[in-house]
Amino acid sequence: MNPLIRKLSNYITLPEADQRTLEGLSQTPKLVAAHTDLIREDAPPDDVYLITSGWACRYKALPDGQRQIMAYFIPGDLCDQRIFVLKRMDHSISTLTPATVAVIPAQTMIDLTECHPRIAQALWWSTLVDEAITREWVVNVGQRKAFERVAHLICEMFVRVQVVGLAEGLSFEFPVTQTDLADTVGLTLVHTNRMLQDLRAEGLIAWKGKRLTILDFDRLADLSMFNPNYLHLEHEGADQYDRTASSL
Repeated sequence: MNPLIRKLSNYITLPEADQRTLEGLSQTPKLVAAHTDLIREDAPPDDVYLITSGWACRYKALPDGQRQIMAYFIPGDLCDQRIFVLKRMDHSISTLTPATVAVIPAQTMIDLTECHPRIAQALWWSTLVDEAITREWVVNVGQRKAFERVAHLICEMFVRVQVVGLAEGLSFEFPVTQTDLADTVGLTLVHTNRMLQDLRAEGLIAWKGKRLTILDFDRLADLSMFNPNYLHLEHEGADQYDRTASSL
């Protein structure tokens, strides 16, 4: 199933007609190289970007070159689905990996929400989840210890990847670099590397190349105080998460 349809179906049941409409949004994606800005801070936003493969991120860059990553976008994610209402961007969106991206004109998004009320409801729900994730990331950087920050992020990304059908058991593509990860959790590269070594030494994860496997999900979630409630997977996604968690 199309990742966007699968994601939105976690929030609300979509009739076949709505699914066909959503399928049409990603018919002609473009290939974008890794570490390419889709749009930069201060640029006027005219379109909405839908990630159909690969990963992207939202980030802010300081004048001295330091970067804070504030969101990951995975297949099925719309990058700021209402951003076209602004006159200019207050942040940048960049690919983290080679990606395919569907560029959706603002008017298409407007028509989508005006003509398809169930899609509009699903998109509202998705927006609320995006905001909840942002709040959780603020707590992660502000209050959790270094080990917990990295572990919590891994738990979240596993659940998010799983509910769009891109995980195999407890293994999934985690194609970020350690520099990306450091810029996400607010640690130095050296400290981030040390936390990853600790996670491996504790028998919690195996990370080879771009593939990460969680070896003990319950313990990883417990140590990082991860609770998936903020992802609001009340429908199919919640059932899928519960089945996986109960099998660990």
